[in-house]
Amino acid sequence: MQNQSRIVVENVSPQINQGTVFIKRVVDEIVNVTADVLVDGHDVLQTSVLFKHEKDKKWSEVRMSPTFNDEYTASFQTTKQGYYSYKVEGWVDYILNWQHGLQRKIDDYQHVNSELLEGTELISSLVDKVTQDEKDYLLHLIFIFKNSETYAEAIKEAVSERVTDIFKKYPQKFLTETSPEYKVYVDRKKARFSTWYEFFPRSASEQESKHGTFNDCHRLLPRIAQMGFDTLYFPPVHPIGEVNRKGKNNTTVAQDGDVGSTWGIGSKYGGHKDIHPELGSVEDFKNLVSKAKELGIEVAMDYALQAAPDHPWVTDHPDWFKWRPDGTVQYAENPPKKYQDILPIYWESKDFKNLWKECLDTLLYWIDCGINVFRVDNPHTKPYYFWGWIIAEVKKQHPDVLFLAEAFTKPKVMQQLAKQGYTQSYTYFTWRDSKHELIDYMNDLTQTEQREFMRPNFWPNTPDINPFHLQGAPESKYLQRYALAATLSSNIGIYGPVFEQMISDPIPGKEEYYMSEKFQLCHYNWSIENKLTTLISRINNVRKENESYQQTNNIKFLETGNDQLIAFYKWNDDKTNETLTVISLDAYNSQSGSVQLPLYDLNINHDQKIEVEDLVTRNCYNWYNEWNYVELHATLPFHIFKINK
Repeated sequence: MQNQSRIVVENVSPQINQGTVFIKRVVDEIVNVTADVLVDGHDVLQTSVLFKHEKDKKWSEVRMSPTFNDEYTASFQTTKQGYYSYKVEGWVDYILNWQHGLQRKIDDYQHVNSELLEGTELISSLVDKVTQDEKDYLLHLIFIFKNSETYAEAIKEAVSERVTDIFKKYPQKFLTETSPEYKVYVDRKKARFSTWYEFFPRSASEQESKHGTFNDCHRLLPRIAQMGFDTLYFPPVHPIGEVNRKGKNNTTVAQDGDVGSTWGIGSKYGGHKDIHPELGSVEDFKNLVSKAKELGIEVAMDYALQAAPDHPWVTDHPDWFKWRPDGTVQYAENPPKKYQDILPIYWESKDFKNLWKECLDTLLYWIDCGINVFRVDNPHTKPYYFWGWIIAEVKKQHPDVLFLAEAFTKPKVMQQLAKQGYTQSYTYFTWRDSKHELIDYMNDLTQTEQREFMRPNFWPNTPDINPFHLQGAPESKYLQRYALAATLSSNIGIYGPVFEQMISDPIPGKEEYYMSEKFQLCHYNWSIENKLTTLISRINNVRKENESYQQTNNIKFLETGNDQLIAFYKWNDDKTNETLTVISLDAYNSQSGSVQLPLYDLNINHDQKIEVEDLVTRNCYNWYNEWNYVELHATLPFHIFKINK
């Protein structure tokens, strides 16, 4: 194919999978675009980023600036939810090319009468495109360029900043070359910054051994709000199957009175669009959602696409399950875990269109009940393109809806789910414990292309995971893990009150809770206030007050000279909020070291004083040097500093 353009545009960034996957931002976030743009010879090259929201008719344009080695950069802000398109355009700008050549000749003390006349022709092409004031100025230039008596003024104005600005404002584009279009999807701000608290409503009763209700949950909402959580996640609240119901501690035979696993969804009382009768009614649920919203808390629902053997789907839609010759369905497995109380969906069913429609209708039903956040159970065991379709369909009607992928699986699988549209993802943080592991993992999330499409959500524990390092651990370990999660990642969550009450009895040799709440009612003293609840509340408030902790990607790890001390610098986009965090990874002993300040990033001199304010203790310290001594004790194993310059 013949192409007369002299411009090459390549290596446009950010882009994922050659532009087949959209990148992600939230409202008011910045997209920094770079591209390699080349032209033959020595002519003046100009290049721009063009961008527009999906509802805009016209493209907006921002001129790119050169960095080095033919790379150019520019940025634009995403001010509305939905899709934006962006592309890079390059061209030889002949009027700037003329001006550049003129400047060189003037600097060489050459006479440029002929060049000025050439300039009048170029300027004449702009006269009808500019404002009246600009037009008067350009007509004056044409006059003085043609008049030998005004030569001195002419050569001064020809290379002036004023005329250059006009040339750039009204570019003369000829034989432009444009990159393919790329897309960015923009979510509401909660996609980037959220603080989750998980508990089982059935364990909310004040009376031991009594099944909790949604009405019981009302008294717990102020506590959760006071601790600084803005998202309350409930495990499934639907009817629980009676066939093959699990007993306590995941036993395969239930005894009388066993309540079963909340993930064994469906019974004679209904399925995914129904409420467990002992929790209350749909109206009770809506009232709870409304009350939580008044306190600044969004309720997140569990979306688990699976069915107990007595789920209505099994009899009403048998084609949605894969039947064996003996008339049974193989129960679900996610090795090494076995779910004898659950039947997996047969995604290759010939009736898949009705299956997909029902899955979508289920989401839309609960959205109509006031739910805008879903935690999705084991999405990696369902087809990727199904998720791409259903998330897109929901977003068309309800752009505020967010999806958290609960997929503790292979890295590329987790990444693919994010590429299909998941808003946030659980991560390996739960198991990353050493300094080397934490830094490597954070660099993987924030310094590679993952930063463009995968938003991590750090959980120190979940009902499924009682990590070895928390089993029997002291209070300082819990403090350390929460501080790490809350300052490294802008999206975090805990399973409580198990976490803050340090309940950690395991099944021996496994990362599972003994007498797990997944299979039984638990009774808690919800009025307990301890050091953990106090500091969790304080850290959550620090996160709300400091924008640098409301994002994950702007992070730089600092030297400490001690493998038991991890330190990092974070900042918001315009660097009006800068923080420095130091955390001891030793839960038993004091640790000390010297933290190296990032002088260049802070834009300060070697001997310039800065004040660091501990946002937890409110103590302030003056630092005068690049290296500064810190000492942390197990009783309070972290400093969360705000940097004041």
